[in-house]
Amino acid sequence: MDSASLEPSLYTVKAIFILDNDGNRLLSKYYDPGLYPSIKEQKNFEKNVFNKTHKADNEIAFLEGMTIVYKGSIDLFLYVVGSAQENELMLMSVLNCLFDSLSHILRKNVERVCLLDNMEGVYLVVDEIVDGGVILESDPQQVLKKVNYRADENPLSEQSVAQVLQSAKEQIKWSILK
Repeated sequence: MDSASLEPSLYTVKAIFILDNDGNRLLSKYYDPGLYPSIKEQKNFEKNVFNKTHKADNEIAFLEGMTIVYKGSIDLFLYVVGSAQENELMLMSVLNCLFDSLSHILRKNVERVCLLDNMEGVYLVVDEIVDGGVILESDPQQVLKKVNYRADENPLSEQSVAQVLQSAKEQIKWSILK
């Protein structure tokens, strides 16, 4: 191993993805552009990860030089991927935050149909937890507070442009006042 790979880094998360119980991609975010540059390579990696983990009772796997923590829920599998030397507890804190945040916005129904119906909220949660591979937040309450997402509100697609702009202005105003 070269010494550069052992240097501490803020870039701890290589990827986050959610697969259904057949191994099909529902959401994926890859933060290391050199890891799997094409969608075909990403899907192949996800398929290998799914095949190794979907029947296992563990919470951690090592595959292709990556540390992978995962959690299953009804018909979903949530994965957080880091490098081989990454701290598993850090990755697990990201995974737990993701699961707990999703559980809240999906009203404890962390399953495929609910996830697909609330995809904009799911992406907001993922983006609040990790940005560019850097862990921003690991407390689900703080994520939900920042996202300010309510599943019973109108989704963005059903709001007028004026409503979306007004909501954005209010969020900016409140973030400046804090």
